[in-house]
Order: sequence, then C-alpha cells, then structure tokens
Amino acid sequence: MRLVAGPPEMGGYGSGRYGGRPIAEHCLRIDLTWMLRTGRACEGSEISGTLHWTCGGSPSGSISYRAVMNQPGEERLVLNYTRGSGDDAEKVLQSVYLCHTTPNYGGKRWWMICPYHGIRVGKLYLPPGGDRFASRQAWRLGYQSQRDAPRDRPFERLFRIQKKLGCETGWEAGIRRPKGMWHRTYERLEDRYWELDAECAAQMMAMVLRFGR
Repeated sequence: MRLVAGPPEMGGYGSGRYGGRPIAEHCLRIDLTWMLRTGRACEGSEISGTLHWTCGGSPSGSISYRAVMNQPGEERLVLNYTRGSGDDAEKVLQSVYLCHTTPNYGGKRWWMICPYHGIRVGKLYLPPGGDRFASRQAWRLGYQSQRDAPRDRPFERLFRIQKKLGCETGWEAGIRRPKGMWHRTYERLEDRYWELDAECAAQMMAMVLRFGR
C-alpha cells in the first residue's frame, strides 16, 4: 500500500483528469456549510469524524477527517481515505485549507480553498475513479441537467413534482395532495405541474410530427 500525503499530480476517472467529463451528481461531495451546520466542524475547535455517502439508499463511500479550526490562519480539513484495493491500494492524506469572508449582514462565511485552482469554494468533489478532492472547476464537472436533451427537461421537472408529492411518476400519471401539506403549497405545485404537463404535450406532439415525416 502506498502512502501519499498532500496533492501530487491530479488524475482519475479512466485515462486521467482530461478524459471523459463526469457530472457533479455522480461524485462524492464535501459540503463545508453542511459540516458546520451539523456540528461536524466548528470554529475554534478540532473535530474528528467520518463522512459517509449513499447512493439509492446503499453505502457508496466514506472517509475519515479532522476539521482543524482552532489554529487561526491554519484552519484546514485533513482528509484520510484509501483509493483502490490490494496491491494498488493508495492511502491518501489530503489537507484542504480553509478561509473566511465577512458578509455585509455580519458573521463569517467559511470556504475551502481548492488544492489545485486555489479558489474559494463551498464544495469539493471526488468523481468516480478520481484521486483527490478538488473543486468542480478543477475536475471540469458538468451537471446532469446540462446533459439532458431540452425536450426531456419538462418531463424531468414534472417527475420531480410527482416525487415531491409522493405520487407515482410518469406523464399523465396525475398528482394528489399528500396528507398534511398546506393547501396553498399544493396549489402552487399543482399550477406548476399543469404548466409542465402542457410543455410535455407540446414535446410529444413535436416528436410525433417528426416521426410522421
């Protein structure tokens, strides 16, 4: 097993960093704001723990970390994880430095500094096959919505409303107000649902006409 401390040449997902472009939704993600909000990191303290990820309800990864925020000017996350297995396993110890800004409304906003681009970011990502956590810009990550064909987007948005309401997904499957939801909230979602339903109908008609030709 190899032990690597700090960021060497960044590579990953197949043939390397500049291979196929992964999407953010398929990556392991570290969200500093979420860590602070849930007590996994705290200004003025040093906290150790484990971050876990799931996909479809099943475990998809975990790492150990130390959130060192009791050393002014040296605040950092120390990430400890293993890549690969067997003889190719690599033990990684990666430090990500932190900084803060002062918003106009007061308080502090904490950021991570991308180890590769040196920019302030709120989230870091590790794509499938990647070797280090880095910013979305460093990994050149896209989003699923950017890959969806324009004709598919109204269907995806309609399905999201159905899922939010706990309904079966599918065009023309309909919706219903779940027990306990405010009528005003449901009416807003229902209005949006019917707008999307009309867009879906227009897309289906355009598709039928194309096939007819």
